[in-house]
Amino acid sequence: MEGYLKIKCGKLYDGLKNSLQEDMEILIKGKKIIEVGHNIPGPEKLETIDLSDCTVTPGMIDAHVHPEFFDWRDIYTDTVYNSDGYRTLATARTARKTLMGGFTTIRSLGWFREAYELDVKRAIDEGYIEGSRLIVSSHFLCTPGSHGDMTQAVRNNPYLSDYMMKEYPTCGNGADFFTGAVRREKKMGFDFLKIMATGGFATPNDDPDDIQLNDAEFKAIFDTAQEVKISVTAHAYGPRLMKKLIGYGITGIEHGSLMDKETAKLFEDSGTYLVPTFVPYDDAIHCDEDSLSKKSESFRKKLEKYQKLLREGREIIRESKIKLGYGTDMVAVHQNYESGWEYNAWLNSGMDPFRALAAATKNNAEICEIDHLVGTIEPGKLADIAGWKRDLLKDPDALRDCAFVMKEGTVYPTEKRL
Repeated sequence: MEGYLKIKCGKLYDGLKNSLQEDMEILIKGKKIIEVGHNIPGPEKLETIDLSDCTVTPGMIDAHVHPEFFDWRDIYTDTVYNSDGYRTLATARTARKTLMGGFTTIRSLGWFREAYELDVKRAIDEGYIEGSRLIVSSHFLCTPGSHGDMTQAVRNNPYLSDYMMKEYPTCGNGADFFTGAVRREKKMGFDFLKIMATGGFATPNDDPDDIQLNDAEFKAIFDTAQEVKISVTAHAYGPRLMKKLIGYGITGIEHGSLMDKETAKLFEDSGTYLVPTFVPYDDAIHCDEDSLSKKSESFRKKLEKYQKLLREGREIIRESKIKLGYGTDMVAVHQNYESGWEYNAWLNSGMDPFRALAAATKNNAEICEIDHLVGTIEPGKLADIAGWKRDLLKDPDALRDCAFVMKEGTVYPTEKRL
């Protein structure tokens, strides 16, 4: 029989109001919230959790995670050395550790090889293992030699590189190929599609302003995605590509780091969301030489080349009215489960903390298409709840120090990240 539980909050950010409400209570039955307010009368058999020393929030959501690694340094050897099974175990571990950090949902942006993330998602949903709820994208939809083609790691051995390409089900050329790739990913049960549409900073032989699919390939992806009813996001940095993608009716875009004012206006007018992933470029923007030294030479050179535009783009994003999601994209320097670092980057960039909190809760629930379940603390929603003892409005490290976490009415242990 489902019992009742009451949480006493010191302060409450419910995801609905840009304020911290004092002395609120949350009444929970089983997995769901049934009432929120002051001095809620409870039934006779009632367990109480006293979080009067905490700011209580919805369970946080990280909308841009690559969970397939035990350590970020593995990315550079993954092409050759890591098995599918090893990658799958890493995904499960990442989900467990993000949950312990107060992030009850993570959105995986896919990979080029198998990590069996749908199997990890299923095992979590069915209660066999503990972890953050997973929202899972496809393998990268990408072209040979693009930012999504990780056989670049063995490009000095063309035979090995060409052989390994055969193992990647969504890396190819031509409209027909991508029509089939979208249909395959939908069949497999992925929640959304991810296009690796432009070059990147970490890969050696491309540029963040490249456009790595042609118009026929883009059209095939978007037409087919619309037909099979699956949403699409894309890795994109520069205005040329972002304008093109918005013209195709894309649901959202990841990064957008080289944003200009004209493109920001297109986002605002179209309602296209942006998950800006600030933290991976913080070291370039703030000239953190120690952090930059941990990156490859080609990575550092690109960050130096685009440093001015990265700074300008961040300011434009901050000053815009774009619908923002909160995502980390930890593939260098920090571990993929340290989701609180992005809050540090937002606040240190002058972002309104309530905008950051909305991005990590209500907005991200909408981006993940689960806002009917989570993202706000209100009756009818699942009891995904986190508690924080640091000042969320002033302390950039507040989301690196979770004091309490509940997912679907069950309390889990927490783990400090400081």
